[in-house]
Amino acid sequence: MGEVIFEVAQDDVDGGYSASALGYGIHTQGDSLDEIRRNVKEAVDCYFDESMARPKLIRLHFVRDEVLVA
Repeated sequence: MGEVIFEVAQDDVDGGYSASALGYGIHTQGDSLDEIRRNVKEAVDCYFDESMARPKLIRLHFVRDEVLVA
């Protein structure tokens, strides 16, 4: 396995971040960018056990929505 990709979004109300792995049931959140990075690594470590191929890379894809008034 080469990599696992996380979609990361910032919560407009609380200011924290949430991350979900594409194609895997891995989800986590954090209050800062440093915390979301740590939590993503920890979540990947918990998800992949010894019997599973571990990813060599973790990619964070930051998603930002922009709303315009029509």
